[in-house]
Amino acid sequence: MNPRSVIHRDREILSGTPVFIGTRVPVRILFEYLAAVDSLEAFLDAFPSVSKDQVVAARELASDILEHGARSAG
Repeated sequence: MNPRSVIHRDREILSGTPVFIGTRVPVRILFEYLAAVDSLEAFLDAFPSVSKDQVVAARELASDILEHGARSAG
């Protein structure tokens, strides 16, 4: 699954909050779950409309953004 095809932003859906495509689940909720040391399975159980493939792709996208967006020291 292409990471760039899992997140959608539309002003008509949750006022433009980025959500998983095909759901009304904000992507930030995934990171809140993981920051609280909840398991990926706990997130998927709580939000069954989000697929595991979507979560994996979103994590890859976040990793790419952080890696490419970081400025080198110096």
